Amino acid sequence: MEADPQTRPGKSPRSVTAAEKEQARAVSLRRIGRLFTPYARPLTIVVATIVASSVVALASPFLLRAVIDDALPAQDVVLLAWLAAGMVAVAAVTAVLGVVQTWLSTRIGQQVMHRLRTDVFAHLQRQSLAFFTRTRTGEVQSRITNDIGGMQSVVTSTATAVAANLTTVIATAAAMAALSWQLSLITLVVMPPAVWATRRVAGMRRAITARQQRELADLNVTVEEGLSVSGIQLSKTLGAGPAVVERFTASSERLIDLELRSQLAGRWRMASMSVLFAAVPAVIYLGAGLVPGTMTIGTLVAFTTLQAGLFRPLMGLLNVGVSIVSSLALFARIFEYLDLPVEVDDPEHPVEVDPARVRGHVRLEDVTFTYPGSDVAAVAGVTLDVPAGTTLALVGETGSGKTTLAGLVARLHDPDAGRVTIDGVDLRDMRLADLAAVVGVVSQETYLLHTTVRENLRYARPDATDAEIEDAARAAQVHDLIAALPEGYDTVVGSRGHRFSGGEKQRLAIARTLLRDPRVLVLDEATSALDTETERAVQRAFDAVAAGRTTITIAHRLSTVRAADRIAVVDHGRVAESGTHDDLVAGGGRYAALAA
Repeated sequence: MEADPQTRPGKSPRSVTAAEKEQARAVSLRRIGRLFTPYARPLTIVVATIVASSVVALASPFLLRAVIDDALPAQDVVLLAWLAAGMVAVAAVTAVLGVVQTWLSTRIGQQVMHRLRTDVFAHLQRQSLAFFTRTRTGEVQSRITNDIGGMQSVVTSTATAVAANLTTVIATAAAMAALSWQLSLITLVVMPPAVWATRRVAGMRRAITARQQRELADLNVTVEEGLSVSGIQLSKTLGAGPAVVERFTASSERLIDLELRSQLAGRWRMASMSVLFAAVPAVIYLGAGLVPGTMTIGTLVAFTTLQAGLFRPLMGLLNVGVSIVSSLALFARIFEYLDLPVEVDDPEHPVEVDPARVRGHVRLEDVTFTYPGSDVAAVAGVTLDVPAGTTLALVGETGSGKTTLAGLVARLHDPDAGRVTIDGVDLRDMRLADLAAVVGVVSQETYLLHTTVRENLRYARPDATDAEIEDAARAAQVHDLIAALPEGYDTVVGSRGHRFSGGEKQRLAIARTLLRDPRVLVLDEATSALDTETERAVQRAFDAVAAGRTTITIAHRLSTVRAADRIAVVDHGRVAESGTHDDLVAGGGRYAALAA
């Protein structure tokens, strides 16, 4: 299981220019199109359905011309009946095809939305703690809900709308040319100004959409921070409620303005195009009246009917273009998250590790780590050796680097220089799942899910039996407390576990970690919220479960570390001294000063 020692110096991140950021935000239509690649076959069926529906619908104007020019003047009742039946049949067929097309296109769109949501969520799950510490609370939720939700209409209906409108435009234009190519030329006059106006409107709406989504993210942040249990408690104790309401109100008012601007963007331009489109049939009627005998009434009516049928899909096609361009801002925000590099990831060629056979020999070899954005190393040149089955205690003042060292052992961060190993294997060469099975962490900040006590504990090991859950709770000295709850282990803990005291939550967290039965235990101030009597009880439980395990304990109370096999005093990211309790007290150094 030994791995060759290797030094992996950290790479200082290169500064990113504004131009590079803008380039990273650019979204290609080809990339959006690739989202639909897995659904090529159903999309083909949708397109075929649309083409069939458009072709069938084109029969209506020709049936109408036959009614006006042939059946009615000749009073041919049989022909009239067949033509009327044909009109009804055309309507029925197009209606059925429309239902099929809507079902297929909606299903495809929802599957694409599902894939986007799950891909973003799964990718964010792989991000390091550093990403979440520098990202605003609520921003992530806003991207998954507001941004992906905002593109739903585009993803669900855009492909079919383009196909339907484009097919209808082409088929209608061909039918119009067949009726009268001269009148068809008049229709082409409106095309250049329509395309120009659409491009202008699309650009305006894209910019407004980007601002809308940023404002929605701000609103989501305000809700997340202001309406959480901790946020409400903070606002009530500080009297900040009115200020929070004012902040929310201001953000909501800005959204009103942006929505109005979005809906009205280019409205005058598009209204002008509607007037122009309506004027074309009037010109045709005028021309037919000024030059009589050039065409039959049936042809004129059929042509203007086709022309109206052309303008509707043409406007629809232009509006789809506006929707696509404006939605690029949404796709840019989603792809920005999907393109985030994974800072702490599984190795390309992992070392095979059997967690059940790991001894738990932990070594930190000349480890240095600096948090992003900081100029001072949190830990620098730290070397520690923790033989399997022994206990190492880390002590020192707040901010000395103890928790950073614990995070490196659990691979919450990767060192910039040096390496951390377990049984000689660099943690960066182990699968994250294997490492999580080997190293268990109980931190000073306990997080409980809004579900039952049983499910909170089973979160650590989904296949755990009820008996195993209760054994872990007994080891953490919390079984009696749970049993006394109204519904025992099936009691809902409430938001973030606020129904429990700090000490009770920590004992639940301890039980949750013990359920995994890790070979290496990292206890970061795990008993800091416990009273003296409970701390002694939990410490006895730790002593029992730590037998045969490697334990790294961080504590301010020196009473909890006296029995450790080795104590390391950390000062400004470096190990100032180490040894047993008695040796360090006798040495009269920093530990002796802390113990005094």
